[in-house]
Amino acid sequence: MIAVAITGASGPVLGVRLIEELLNSGEAVYAVVSEAAWSVIAHELGYKRTGPAPLAALLTKRKKTKKLKLLKEFAPGDFFSPLASGSTPFKAMIIAPCSMKTLSAAANGYSDSLITRACDVALKEKRKLILMPRETPLSSIHLENMLKLSRAGAVILPPVMGFYSRPEKIDDLIDFVTGKALSLLGIKHSLFESWGKQVSRGAGTRKRTA
Repeated sequence: MIAVAITGASGPVLGVRLIEELLNSGEAVYAVVSEAAWSVIAHELGYKRTGPAPLAALLTKRKKTKKLKLLKEFAPGDFFSPLASGSTPFKAMIIAPCSMKTLSAAANGYSDSLITRACDVALKEKRKLILMPRETPLSSIHLENMLKLSRAGAVILPPVMGFYSRPEKIDDLIDFVTGKALSLLGIKHSLFESWGKQVSRGAGTRKRTA
């Protein structure tokens, strides 16, 4: 089981797309979406949450996964969630995107929400924690918080787009970042072709694998 959190920074589609691909791979997902993230989702994805399982409703609307039975949603204030305890054996946690507020809280052990508590759990239990910070430019405070988390064992994965795969649309760029996250989680994917394979075929060709 992998925990995925979406916080209130631009780019919540990165977390949504990652959840879709994790589900498609057969991975169980425990998901938490912050209140601020739902506001960004409404603005950037044109979706207003509805019903008791709003994330599942959004995924149903997007029609990119059918394995919704593997998804469990938790409210950001639900400290009775299994994610709040180290006794829950989740394999990894990823925050995509990660706001600077969430980054700061995680770096300083400030567990004021289920998301930051789950970060604390991941670090103390020596589980993989991947943070996808969405901010530019970065201040010294941002960089120091990232360095602090990296030294504590977290992986910092900025959503930097790769252009060697010759993207043709925005979805290609989103899939590139999603693929990077999946690779760090040890999950095989075909969202983009690796540089080595492209070089072996020749720089003048382009082949989409997904």
